[in-house]
Amino acid sequence: SGSVKAGKMPEGEKMGQCKQEEEQQQKEEKQEGLIEFYSSYQELFQFFCSNTTIHGAIRLVCSKKNKMKTAFWSVLFFLTFGLLYWQFGLIYRDYFSYPVNLNLNLNSDRMAFPAVTLCTLNPYRYSAIRKQLDKLDQITHQTLLDLYDYNMSLPQRDWSTSSTQKRSSRSLLHHVQRHPLRRQKRDNLVSLPENNPSVDKNDWKIGFVLCSENNDCFHQAYSSGVDAVREWYSFHYINILAQVPDAKDLDESDFENFIYSCRFNEATCDKANYTHFHHPLYGNCYTFNDNSSSLWTSSMPGINNGLSLVVRTEQNDFIPLLSTVTGARVMVHDQNEPAFMDDGGFNVRPGIETSISMRKEMTVRLGGSYSDCTEDGSDVPVQNLYSSRYTEQVCIRSCFQLNMVERCGCAYYFYPLPDGAEYCDYTKHTAWGYCYYKLLAEFKADVLGCFHKCRKPCKMTQYQLSAGYSRWPSAVSEDWVFHVLSQQNKYNITSKRNGVAKVNIFFEEWHYKTNGESPAFTVETLLSQLGNQWSLWFGSSVLSVMELAELVLDFTAITFILTFRWFRARQKLSPPAPPLNSQDNAAFQDEAPALSAPHRFTVEAVVTTLPSYNSLEPRGPSRDGEVGHE
Repeated sequence: SGSVKAGKMPEGEKMGQCKQEEEQQQKEEKQEGLIEFYSSYQELFQFFCSNTTIHGAIRLVCSKKNKMKTAFWSVLFFLTFGLLYWQFGLIYRDYFSYPVNLNLNLNSDRMAFPAVTLCTLNPYRYSAIRKQLDKLDQITHQTLLDLYDYNMSLPQRDWSTSSTQKRSSRSLLHHVQRHPLRRQKRDNLVSLPENNPSVDKNDWKIGFVLCSENNDCFHQAYSSGVDAVREWYSFHYINILAQVPDAKDLDESDFENFIYSCRFNEATCDKANYTHFHHPLYGNCYTFNDNSSSLWTSSMPGINNGLSLVVRTEQNDFIPLLSTVTGARVMVHDQNEPAFMDDGGFNVRPGIETSISMRKEMTVRLGGSYSDCTEDGSDVPVQNLYSSRYTEQVCIRSCFQLNMVERCGCAYYFYPLPDGAEYCDYTKHTAWGYCYYKLLAEFKADVLGCFHKCRKPCKMTQYQLSAGYSRWPSAVSEDWVFHVLSQQNKYNITSKRNGVAKVNIFFEEWHYKTNGESPAFTVETLLSQLGNQWSLWFGSSVLSVMELAELVLDFTAITFILTFRWFRARQKLSPPAPPLNSQDNAAFQDEAPALSAPHRFTVEAVVTTLPSYNSLEPRGPSRDGEVGHE
């Protein structure tokens, strides 16, 4: 027979194992104690509220035994925090909107005199270009006769025309018939028969028809017959100039024949003080004080310290259907800027002395995030077609010309010619007029985006002008004035009153105004306003802000530590089960106790043979005596 006895771990070995586990646990607690400076969130916030210099935080601790006060101060504290950061948001919004302050300065230095451009208002001498315009003038003569019963007198024709000019005349007639000037009804723009006596002349418009290659036509109408005739004539005039390869050779620059007298600062100016260019509509133009000569400076205001010009304004040999204005065209602009005479110029009346006083004004804008200005136009997505520095008008006209070449296949005659392009001519580009006027309508409506692409320059100079007029020469002095002009300038007087004009351009004041911009919100201003708000709501300083930052860091650290402990506790409570031996422990499967502690004990089963009956008798004498049994 045999018996089974459950053997236990020796007591000494068990105590030693428990002692080792306790030391290991104390060692781990000591290691965690290096970073576990707060045991809970409550302890952290209690320490912060008791020691911070932020006003009101101490009330959250001192009144903890009164729940009503604690709730009140808690709501007040966090409400104050909300209002503070709401104010912070407003301050940051203003800061990142990049506002500017406008600074006005008055400067009294010597002022650079601006550039002055003067044009004759007649593009070519009529006698020089009459052969090219002869056929167009005849068609216009017949058109005025049909529409207005006006018989315009024409100069004697030169019948000795070449075969080339005859072919050109037939071609011109064909294209003029494609774009006739006609009368249209105002409401429905239906063509009306010519010379219809039943037609109310106040109920129709004058215009001309423009068609595309697909016969898509529209009527370019004008309420004024004078504007309609001049625009229609200019349209065909441009085509004639584009067809003439040597149109520029027709220009005749005769400074002495146009400028009779020139004086600046009481000193006579000459050819070295001006440059010349030609405009297809405004004729010969002369720019004084541009970059090609030494710049004039003015140290004193007044009419005697400026530019004084006597110009010829007699309309002799002018193109009658194109030059409808008498006088001269004047424009004041900055150096190295093109003179856009149709935008900023004004006319000088003949027989009048025009005195133009100027006030200089400079504008300096902040670039970058503060405004959408450009320093030199290099960051503008429009090619500069002008040989001058960047201006907004230069960019806008270049943008239109580039769109014209892209959409219509040719360039507009009044603007610079891009590389690889040619000027529009309806002998080569049949429907360019239709394309041009359609494109012009889109340009004015900013469909092309030119006004959006072309940004203002960060630095620009403007001149505020005011003009005064008086009769010149006076009635008592005109005889000797015209006599001197005829002797000195070989002026053949045909119309004394409309023959000459005088122009005076000068500074009105000795100082000029500068409009500058400066940042309204700098970093120093931002910090100052943030500090003011912090002091207003909490009455604290920068160190208080550091205390708040420390609270945030401690809160983050405690959250990390508590999360780490929680994961470790789960790992200790759920250890992996050890593998069991089916042969040795089969008898104890039903009696195995469930352990509540994470300690592991070793249970050994020892199976031995029972001793015999005689082996149970004591071996040897006892302390009381020897007892025996049979």
